[in-house]
Amino acid sequence: MPYPDTFYTRSAIKHTNYPTLTTTVETDVCIIGAGLAGLSCALELLNKGKSVVLLESQKIAWGASGRNGGFVSSGFAGGQDIVENRLGLQSAKKVFDLSLEGIEMVRSNITELNLKDVNPSPGMLSVIRYNDPDGMKRYCDKMANSYDHHIDFLSQKDVKAHFQTERYYQGNFDSKAFHFHPLNYCLGLAEKIHARGGHLFENSEAISMELEAPIKKIKTPQGRVKAKDIVFCGGGYAGNVFDKVRRSLLPISTYVVVTEKLGNQLHDLIKTKAAILDDRLASDYYRIVDQDRLLWGGRITTRTSEPKQLAQLLKQDMVNVYPELQDVKVEMAWSGQMAYARHKMPYIGAVKPGVWACTAFGGHGMNTAPIGGRLISEAITQQSDRYKIFKAFDFQWNGGFLGPLAAQSVYLSMKAVDWWRETRSRNA
Repeated sequence: MPYPDTFYTRSAIKHTNYPTLTTTVETDVCIIGAGLAGLSCALELLNKGKSVVLLESQKIAWGASGRNGGFVSSGFAGGQDIVENRLGLQSAKKVFDLSLEGIEMVRSNITELNLKDVNPSPGMLSVIRYNDPDGMKRYCDKMANSYDHHIDFLSQKDVKAHFQTERYYQGNFDSKAFHFHPLNYCLGLAEKIHARGGHLFENSEAISMELEAPIKKIKTPQGRVKAKDIVFCGGGYAGNVFDKVRRSLLPISTYVVVTEKLGNQLHDLIKTKAAILDDRLASDYYRIVDQDRLLWGGRITTRTSEPKQLAQLLKQDMVNVYPELQDVKVEMAWSGQMAYARHKMPYIGAVKPGVWACTAFGGHGMNTAPIGGRLISEAITQQSDRYKIFKAFDFQWNGGFLGPLAAQSVYLSMKAVDWWRETRSRNA
């Protein structure tokens, strides 16, 4: 299946089309899913002397890895409160430090591997749409004091200096975060993996597996893989071949649009090159791309089909913040499925001997997937057992057909809370 039509595919680097697996191959490690997690894990394993085969059912980074907002930032989808509640502050600090390590993995790969047209741009501004300066200051202080992660508090006056909108109140600025072209990053990693002897196969879906023996066997429609270790890196588009993992994932859809080129009008409204994120459950997240286009993402749903009025819905969200954009044209619109666990933290660890999982990044994969891939590679090569800190976030049944209904009801209730807080601030 070809890539979906997105801003990223229209601006993708020239890249290799990898073959379909049609023979039987033997390898140390077989990775299923060639998104950011699988690619990161493969590169780490190759650097540690292991042979690697990657199986991708579609194209390299065809899923969420190649069509997301492009934010590389600290933390995990569940937030630090969830981690603290399960692990305590000391271990939560270790988990948070891993998230920062994931950011630095991506940053150093861009530089050291000389990846082309990834276009990293520094900084992320997080804003709130209700008035709570004390709460925002407490958050910034806690991140500094408890996690040694220093972010800048932004007053309402500071925020107004960055945005021409009445929707935002306070915020913070994270200088360690950045944003980039995720598809080109993944395509660049794939080229480096190929050059270092890794074997990548596209259009090669794993349709059955034998996992009990020391040598695992994976079957694709036209080929076979024999491997000592298997790493499952599928996400929102994962098939049913990994029953236990698949039954622990909730596929959640989110949406992105990109405007026509807007010239100086865009820079009059948004006076920053940083990525922007608000604090709502289904947050608006956006950034300037291609010098003067606005890439805008948001909304979530458990429905996996695309809404017919996708571009119109996100344009309404955009215009809600920036009424001046009422007449702009949306040139591209697409959706993507993220994989969530019920506890909103990733699955990084062992499924059974020789079988590993690195998935469920919950829309926060650009730092989480790389560090997850590194931890699994360290476990396979017996260099560390750092992955075990995620044992507290083990597999949870997704609720079957009731799971999406429950997730959607939680989203709607939180959306109502968001509306109430924002309305109260505007009427104050």
